Amino acid sequence: MKKERYEQCSACSVLHKGAGHYRKCQDEVFGGGRGREQTAGINKHAQRSCRCPAELRTDSIAPERALDRPPPAEEARRRRPDSTDNISDKEAGGDDRPNLPGDAEGEGDVDSKADTPDVPLSTADTDNTPECLNKALEGLPPRWKNYWIRGVLSIAMISGFFLIIYMGPITLIFVVMCVQIKCFQEIITIGYRVYHSYELPWFRTLSWYFLVCVNYFFYGETVADYFGALVQREEPLQFLARYHRFISFTLYLAGFCMFVLSLVKKHYRLQFYMFAWTHVTLLIVVTQSHLVIQNLFEGMIWFIVPISIVICNDIMAYLFGFFFGRTPLIKLSPKKTWEGFIGGFFGTVVFGFILAFLLSQFQYFVCPVEFNSETNSFAVECEPSDIFVVQEYTLPAVVQNTLRWKTVNLYPFQIHSVFLSSFASLIGPFGGFFASGFKRAFKIKDFANTIPGHGGIMDRFDCQYLMATFVHVYITSFIRGPNPSKVLQQLLKLQPEQQLSIFHSLHAHLRDRGMLPEA
Repeated sequence: MKKERYEQCSACSVLHKGAGHYRKCQDEVFGGGRGREQTAGINKHAQRSCRCPAELRTDSIAPERALDRPPPAEEARRRRPDSTDNISDKEAGGDDRPNLPGDAEGEGDVDSKADTPDVPLSTADTDNTPECLNKALEGLPPRWKNYWIRGVLSIAMISGFFLIIYMGPITLIFVVMCVQIKCFQEIITIGYRVYHSYELPWFRTLSWYFLVCVNYFFYGETVADYFGALVQREEPLQFLARYHRFISFTLYLAGFCMFVLSLVKKHYRLQFYMFAWTHVTLLIVVTQSHLVIQNLFEGMIWFIVPISIVICNDIMAYLFGFFFGRTPLIKLSPKKTWEGFIGGFFGTVVFGFILAFLLSQFQYFVCPVEFNSETNSFAVECEPSDIFVVQEYTLPAVVQNTLRWKTVNLYPFQIHSVFLSSFASLIGPFGGFFASGFKRAFKIKDFANTIPGHGGIMDRFDCQYLMATFVHVYITSFIRGPNPSKVLQQLLKLQPEQQLSIFHSLHAHLRDRGMLPEA
């Protein structure tokens, strides 16, 4: 038996019996037949204005006879009026869920269609700009209004950053932890909005449990490394420090077992999606924030300069792009331009060079942050290392002929700042591009609407985490040598006879090198 063919109306997405009815519908709505590709921009209006006779609508047609009906998820997305209103950038792209092998052939779980997530609404739909700022900027064009909102809030955040630095390293550590938790919450909330209708058991509880476990592990390592004297004085802390990794692993295993026990037959695939989602979020957010704290203990300058040059690059790129931007840089972020990218690079290198010169003059910024067990406080007093002592450099012949200078006095850290600024300007923005791609995949404009004109906390720190990893690797590879305080902490943990043996070995070694007199 020959199956009847049904045509789909490009105006109202309804199936019609025969091409004649299909053309009639188009004539009534548009005054002439239009192809589907010509109606995408006005399809929303047409869905409500199409005057097709009710008997021509074929919502009740059996699936095997509706040859041209689109997949249910696609048809629902097309019928939803504001399904693409909140796309992160101007173009919509990407799949709504991971494209796994077997999806097209119907392999895998029987619930694969049920596991297809809906696209969440944008997290930036609500305007939370302060009312006083809205009134002050009333009447300005949207472009300039957004410019002023971003500018005012940027100045406020920079002022807060200076205040936190003044309050000392312990305050910085707590701020880093708070930022980490907020970034984690924003990313997990996106996952929850995508899959909230499926009532996945224990999803949010387990996500936060794993966050606590990972933070316990990393902060426990930090306490053992930098608070050794305090740990040795307190017996409970000695027990926790000695078995820290075993306790951390036990806590993680408990969460892992809870996840396995929470698996539901109809949502196996979806639950493993979210398990991976949580762990990738932990890798990106928690691990990087731990590296930020590690950099801080090397000296506040290794914390302040990287963060400041990333902020500077963001501001410079925005200003150059706002006033001079013409050439698009990357499709993931259509508003990014080559003019902003190049201008941001040169501005950031100059800013980083000057900031390094200013901070290198103060012990408060250049000395490693150490815990003083006698005063139970952090100490930032030391003899500055060589990279924070002015040295004379001979300029290349070409520069000598141009500037008439033969030598120049610089802090070595200023040279290191050029490499840090170059990374922040050339590679750091790819952290932002990565975040843009993530937001486009889920059709949201911002991670949250915490900061008016800026989005969420994660929108401001997407480049900072990549920068933190680079700084940590840079310090480990080119700056830091063996840390005497850590070696001493390890020695104090040994048994008395082991300490005595090391003392005799070290004494003999120093005597052989002539650094100690013969007995």
